[in-house]
Amino acid sequence: MTAHTLTRSAGSGRTTWALRRGRASLRVERRSVLVCGVLVLVVAALGVLTLATGSIQLTPAQVLSALFDPDAEPRTRLVVVTWRLPRLLFAVVCGAALAVSGALFQSLTKNPLGSPDVIGFASGSYAGASVVMLMLGTANYLAVGTGSLIGGAATALLVYLLAYRGGVRPFRLIIVGIAVGAFLSSITSMLLLAVSPHQAMLVATWGAGSLSGLGFEQLRVTALVFAALLICSVGVVRPLVHLEMGDDTALALGVNAQRARLTATVVGVALTALVTAAVGPIAFIALAAPQIAQRLTRSSTTLRIAPAALTGAAVLVAADFIAQRVDLPVGVVTVCVGGAYLAWLLARQYRGGSR
Repeated sequence: MTAHTLTRSAGSGRTTWALRRGRASLRVERRSVLVCGVLVLVVAALGVLTLATGSIQLTPAQVLSALFDPDAEPRTRLVVVTWRLPRLLFAVVCGAALAVSGALFQSLTKNPLGSPDVIGFASGSYAGASVVMLMLGTANYLAVGTGSLIGGAATALLVYLLAYRGGVRPFRLIIVGIAVGAFLSSITSMLLLAVSPHQAMLVATWGAGSLSGLGFEQLRVTALVFAALLICSVGVVRPLVHLEMGDDTALALGVNAQRARLTATVVGVALTALVTAAVGPIAFIALAAPQIAQRLTRSSTTLRIAPAALTGAAVLVAADFIAQRVDLPVGVVTVCVGGAYLAWLLARQYRGGSR
């Protein structure tokens, strides 16, 4: 950057940094930068603890040596870099992807309950992936990913069609989504009962959500797709922020409301499908992470992509650390913690009179 100025936003008391080069400019709030910095440190610290956890216990010093010292003990490098590091990186990528997806849908619905977990899109991705594994008899990543994406997209279309009555109201969208999600969960259960116990156990184990057994080969594909979707999500932030102020205001600012909603929905569903295809359904990260990030940054919107993504990464890495300590799939841990969070959020919404 050729120029750097420090300004204070008018009337809000928020210190912002404005970076300008030619006609391009970037404004970031100081608090958001500080929160992102702290979250990076939290993810790094949790990552070291996670890499030290397992059947072969290591110290943080051994983990750091294996990561950064080429002359470290080969056995330790094998355990840390080859066996455990892909799982940690998957937790970071998947947590960030789910958080960004949740931020997009919560902005679209203007409701903290508007996450893909609650409005049925995650159930659609799970159902689509289950159909591929059960009917086609394959667990190929590309095939499962395609089924997951088709299932999520079809569910999103169905929910929008059923909720549309001269427009889509956020509360109606959430209620319809909950109903469609419950229906799809029932269909998936029926499919599991109709196949052999071996097939059912395979899908049920995958459906618990696990980061085990993943390597760098799968990580490369997941990371590349996530990077592309992250760029797309950044591109729809400004239109969605304008839409939060109302369609008329957004239209006056030159925003095509229907195109922005469609793009955000496609990107959000694709992010959810990406995670579902890689590790199975991981519940409640998309619901909780954007809300936590919003409170940390004291922002008026959940559409702070970087803080939300880092919060999601931190939450999923922490959940995976706990899962390894208690020997459970990470999806079970997120359900236990997220269920309590959802109950608190519903109680808070009810006390606040939000409908």
